[in-house]
Amino acid sequence: MAERRGPGKGSAYHHGDLKTALRVEAERILVERGIAEVGLREVARALGVSHNAPYRHFPNREALLAEIAAGGFQRLGALYEEAIAPENPTARVTAIGHMYLRFALAEPAVFRLMMGKDLAKPQYVELKAAADGVFAMVRAGVLTAGVPEPAVAETLALWSIVHGIATLLLDDRIEGHGGSIDPFEVVTTFTATFMVGVRANASRS
Repeated sequence: MAERRGPGKGSAYHHGDLKTALRVEAERILVERGIAEVGLREVARALGVSHNAPYRHFPNREALLAEIAAGGFQRLGALYEEAIAPENPTARVTAIGHMYLRFALAEPAVFRLMMGKDLAKPQYVELKAAADGVFAMVRAGVLTAGVPEPAVAETLALWSIVHGIATLLLDDRIEGHGGSIDPFEVVTTFTATFMVGVRANASRS
């Protein structure tokens, strides 16, 4: 699991980029103690700044969480940039699915925040832009694989299946049925079958 370290509780903050320090410390608390423990006062206390200092950068707790979630989407998008390398379209879409699983496993707390219902994404411009950018990258991969425009429904279907596998994996709900199950192999098999189906459906249209 990826480890993220902030300044740590009780450390004094003296200078530099306070907004970034607040986000990093809040993410540390999220990862180590859970979303319920993330608050502007708690983060301020951990950094050794006044309780009012965070409000200069974040009007409320949700805005701080939105900043963390936006960073998560940006990191996921960077992983997708690596996944678009395969020339074979189906292999490219499969690689995107694998990267989604890897991100969920590496950053489960941030992943749940990003994909959960605790944030009103349209309200936060940076978060919405980052989330929309990730969706656009998946859609571009689906289009390249031969799915006709607009390919929104197909992209949502693909995302939903991979997200379901990631969630089952994090909730420890994937059990062996007569043997061990590799979730990455499940994504590979599903992606190949899915792409064959959507191409066949497109050819009949």
